[in-house]
Amino acid sequence: VPLVESGGGLVQPGGSLRLSCATSGFTLDYYHVNWFRQAPGKEVEGVSCISSSGGSTTYANSVKGRFTLSRDNAKNTVYLQMNNLKPEDTGVYYCAALGSLAGDCHLSDGMDYWGKGTLVTVSS
Repeated sequence: VPLVESGGGLVQPGGSLRLSCATSGFTLDYYHVNWFRQAPGKEVEGVSCISSSGGSTTYANSVKGRFTLSRDNAKNTVYLQMNNLKPEDTGVYYCAALGSLAGDCHLSDGMDYWGKGTLVTVSS
């Protein structure tokens, strides 16, 4: 599996989690990285993306102002900091990568690689 997510778990509403997406076997330098989530019984939703340069990020309206995406190419890792979590943030979170040397990322892009996901549960 080329991408591995970690950091999921159970958190109370209003709490925080930081998800990580690490690569195995290739460098992330030339890839846009997206995060998606799938809530129980719902379709996959694009949450956020970061361009290969790290110069631009995009967020779904549902997480804007609460989630922050960053990347450390030296560590081949992308981080999704999630604050003020709500029960509706519950779901399996997946990271995915799309090869791109330049330009902006988009939540609607098709991806080259996917991880297996990490479960986030927001509940009191």
